[in-house]
Amino acid sequence: MTPILLAIALLLFVTFSYASVCAASPFGTCRKCNGFGFAMTTDRKGRPKRGKTCRRCKGHGKRIRAGRWLYNRAAHTYRQGTR
Repeated sequence: MTPILLAIALLLFVTFSYASVCAASPFGTCRKCNGFGFAMTTDRKGRPKRGKTCRRCKGHGKRIRAGRWLYNRAAHTYRQGTR
């Protein structure tokens, strides 16, 4: 197998794997707050304490995956075009 065919096969495998992850679990943990829903800060003694609510996930700790967001946009555009 030539290197080009191997690269194409690997790229297709990664693409289909990510598509199946997006279909099975459309929400992932927020990368900014690590799924806590708030930022962790420390007090003056170095003990961890709860910080402000995460602005990215609005305190839920979950965000929609990029692949699922693209799929939702494409499906919405398709639905609007076939009315």
